Amino acid sequence: MSIRKVSERKFRLADLEKKHGPMTFGGFVRAFREAEEISQVEFSKKLGLSRANLCDIEKDRKSVAPERAARIAKKLGVPESTLIQLALQDSLRAVKLNYRVVLRAS
Repeated sequence: MSIRKVSERKFRLADLEKKHGPMTFGGFVRAFREAEEISQVEFSKKLGLSRANLCDIEKDRKSVAPERAARIAKKLGVPESTLIQLALQDSLRAVKLNYRVVLRAS
């Protein structure tokens, strides 16, 4: 199993949301896995997660800390900022705070 490296331009959140609507961390991970045509079992091994944990993340039943989001981004070859932003946005959405997360490198 090999996961292709992808360009940062391809994963700008604003572009993805314009095309697909509001994006969640789990939705992104599920879409990525399905696009690569990888089973949950194979993908969970690649990410170092249990299959049940991956399933909970993909169905937005489990949130992901920014540190874990960064590790997953590295393993997928996508920009850390994209997955960290999604993880933080999901945290705000879960507690019904109507804010928009925007990340900038310092």
